[in-house]
Amino acid sequence: MKQLLSGNEAMALGAYHAGVVVATAYPGTPSTEILENLARRDGIYAEWSTNEKVALEVAMGAAYGGVRALASMKHVGLNVAADPFFAASTTGIIGGLVVISCDDPGEHSSQGEQDNRHLAKFAKVPMLEPTNSQEAYDLMDWLFKISEEFDTPVLLRATTRISHCKTVVDVSRERKADLKQPAFTRSPSKFVMVPSNARPRRNLMEDRIVKLSSYVESFPMNEMILGDRKIGIVSCGVAYQHAREVFKNASFLKLVTTYPIPVNLVRRFAKEVERVIVIEELDPYLEEALHQLGIPATGKDFIPIIGELTPEIVEQGAIKAGLLPSPKLAHKPGAPAPQLPARRPQLCAGCPHVGTEYVLRQLCFQNPSSPGPIKKGEVIVTSDIGCYTLGVYPPLSALDTCTCMGASIGQAIGLQKAGVPNKVVAVLGDSTFMHSGITGLVDAVYNQGDITVIILDNGTTAMTGHQGHPGTGISAKGTKATAVKLEKLVEGLGVKNVNVVNAFDLKAIESTIKRCLEAEGPSVIISRGPCPLNAKVTGKPFKVDADQCTSCNTCLDIGCPAISLSDDKAVIDAGVCLGTACGICAQVCPQEAISEIGK
Repeated sequence: MKQLLSGNEAMALGAYHAGVVVATAYPGTPSTEILENLARRDGIYAEWSTNEKVALEVAMGAAYGGVRALASMKHVGLNVAADPFFAASTTGIIGGLVVISCDDPGEHSSQGEQDNRHLAKFAKVPMLEPTNSQEAYDLMDWLFKISEEFDTPVLLRATTRISHCKTVVDVSRERKADLKQPAFTRSPSKFVMVPSNARPRRNLMEDRIVKLSSYVESFPMNEMILGDRKIGIVSCGVAYQHAREVFKNASFLKLVTTYPIPVNLVRRFAKEVERVIVIEELDPYLEEALHQLGIPATGKDFIPIIGELTPEIVEQGAIKAGLLPSPKLAHKPGAPAPQLPARRPQLCAGCPHVGTEYVLRQLCFQNPSSPGPIKKGEVIVTSDIGCYTLGVYPPLSALDTCTCMGASIGQAIGLQKAGVPNKVVAVLGDSTFMHSGITGLVDAVYNQGDITVIILDNGTTAMTGHQGHPGTGISAKGTKATAVKLEKLVEGLGVKNVNVVNAFDLKAIESTIKRCLEAEGPSVIISRGPCPLNAKVTGKPFKVDADQCTSCNTCLDIGCPAISLSDDKAVIDAGVCLGTACGICAQVCPQEAISEIGK
């Protein structure tokens, strides 16, 4: 049966048909849909874990128990899960264990880009990369077989285009009926990594790579395609598809097993062609591997090391390098394409984060539009990864830092302990707090950090599509679960100054922040309000009284997409405005010109 599937959908279906029993993840673009699709299947335990480290540890436990398990995450998530990832490589497994890392070249939805192929080599974990959805589906069965045969976790590396682009998949399998029954075999020498046990396991890891190096030589998805022998292109992943589109007549070596690479196959291919070119996204990973084999390959001298590749980028690089005589994909000259007006990233109408970030801007920043040394009396605002990070853009301009999940609290402590004279506020979301903020807050309590932490609690993981987390009371399967109460959790950590405020009450937010900034020791404010997209919040829309409006533009300072200008007067789009369910604009208007329609 043929189906049109994205790479993520294909991976999920392939894992299901391969007999996966336990699937875990933390949501993160471009990987989120893998677990979402698996969670809909019967016969699988699926969970949104508190973070990627926990996700992999749960999957490891399941694999130790003899069943097939999978943990999926975005590229930076594997950084969080690095400790168990390396440990699983050392201990090995019993049931199959597949780790999926979805890299994000071009940083479409990430704080940075990185090439996680290096992590596979670093951890000595075999890695495979699909070039389309069909291979993403087919590989899952192979991955679990390799994992079980070689007693190792296996890394499947995908990228944004593989994850999100849809291609036709021939679905040729059904879920296995003879699934292994869970059972744990006691083996301290394998699973208890005290030094006396870890040292012999280290030798086994090296032996495993030698065996895998032989195995990948005949792996069926590695493919040598001989055409014009003047140029031989070595490629993998979506870059292979781009290369095939640009170099229509060249010879190709498509690599699916990218660690370890099939050395003998690569050498045979190099002998068949006059010149070897490597086309790959991000780092010169394959190119350097070929150099180590003594093969004079080029690639990154004309293919960018930064950003996502496209056929156009590959073509332009090839032309500059003299590999192509003329553009193959160039558009015929004609009228220039119309340019759409630029639209800055912004929070949604009725977003509960707006009020808190507006107050922070008013209280903490004297001149938010002018970067430079912080002034006396200003407050430093460290932020985190989430929708609220959009508050860095005008007109809110309310944030100073954002680096990685949970870092806001640790950075706030560091600034305060360094002796910076300004007060520090750390801002993060409810899901992010569960992910990596708890340990930071424990540190603030233990080490007497004089900081204020604001948890923006919108009751969901909004940025990635409204997945559940331990505070929501909804599991990945959509069933009810015990919800962790943030205020009780924070109190349990030892924070004495805990405050819960309505995210839409500006006066309450302002007074609470002022009080917390004046207090000694760590304080926590939970600014609570539902995400309007997740909770389907509605309210009676507002209007602007044109006669009362003085064109002061104060209402524009909240950055609400429902508010615009017409003839120098503020107007509100009633089709977008949540009105009485929000009310921020009415609270900031100094002329009281904004009110509910009908009043």
